[in-house]
Amino acid sequence: MKITGYELFLVEPRWLFLRVDTDEGISGWGEPIVEGKAQTVARCVEEMFDYLVGQDPARIEEHWQVLAKSGFYRGGVVLNSALAGIDQALWDIAGKTHGVPVHQLLGGHVRDRVRVYGWVGGATPEELFESAAAQVAKGMTAVKLNPCGQLEPLAAPAAINAIVDGVTAVREAIGPERDLALDFHGRFSGAMSRRVLPLLEPLLPMFVEEPVLPEFSQDLGAVVRSTSIPIATGERLYSRWDFRSVLSDGIAVAQPDISHAGGISETRRIAAMAETYDVLVAPHCPLGPIALAASLQLDFAIPNFLIQEQALGIGYGDSSGLLDYLVDTTPFTFRDGYIDRPTAPGLGITIDEEAVRSAAERGHHWRNPVWRNTDGSLASW
Repeated sequence: MKITGYELFLVEPRWLFLRVDTDEGISGWGEPIVEGKAQTVARCVEEMFDYLVGQDPARIEEHWQVLAKSGFYRGGVVLNSALAGIDQALWDIAGKTHGVPVHQLLGGHVRDRVRVYGWVGGATPEELFESAAAQVAKGMTAVKLNPCGQLEPLAAPAAINAIVDGVTAVREAIGPERDLALDFHGRFSGAMSRRVLPLLEPLLPMFVEEPVLPEFSQDLGAVVRSTSIPIATGERLYSRWDFRSVLSDGIAVAQPDISHAGGISETRRIAAMAETYDVLVAPHCPLGPIALAASLQLDFAIPNFLIQEQALGIGYGDSSGLLDYLVDTTPFTFRDGYIDRPTAPGLGITIDEEAVRSAAERGHHWRNPVWRNTDGSLASW
């Protein structure tokens, strides 16, 4: 079998899909995307196919090594995200070729279902309570929220109290039997995190993610030591080399993104590396159906999996597109807060190519918001 070509599809709300074709009629799908930089990643994918066309798609590891390491300049979110989508598509082809789901090629499943969490949103404690109660009504056993919007570098007591009040409302809505996770989204300075985290400890969050920006990862150790709350990070770390220092700093949960951190191949290696530090894995995935399907295949194959992010209700546009691009939505059916093990070949989903092509005609121009502090200086989104 040889790779004969590819197509890229820019689809709403903010995604990029890739189809890789072969001379035996088997195609694989991947999702190479940096949110807000889709066209940049698309051009990188095109450059990588100068090498890939004519190659045997089954040599996944060989192609990963060449695409990741043969250039003088390596790594980074753009290169690794382009590689990630290609890697997903090659694993999809491999599974379809052998008639088995990808997790079987990774050694077989180690669990029968994967836990997911639902998103909670609202501007007031009352709205947060209602949103969390709605997730409970759907059967979710865990929820996650961003506890604040734009935040000053050292926020006033009123802003800190508002954060605690909002998280308290969510805890009251879901009760002690369910979990809540918090996403600080890199909006907190290290000092702010160390101030706020102890105030949240009585609410027993499952974890707090990105309590500092990735460029300040050297400060994570101080944050970890300042609180009993498990600390998570990793959505903006793109390889196992990026994860080395944060694992040794004592994080509890690693969050590689399968569309940013080199695909299924590299994310699996990150998970194995995390296991040696007694660190759990909760893959980051605020993306589309291909990225989620690829994440799930990995989730079923790694022993240190914790919980899976998914984009329904995330609020970055019309997240219904997660289901609109599938012929059959059954693989993403939530039952009591879990997704059952997929058994279809490859990534386990069938893309509705007609819907994808129609969406690609419209395309998108998604950009993340630019936030400002009260003095007009740039704030972290």
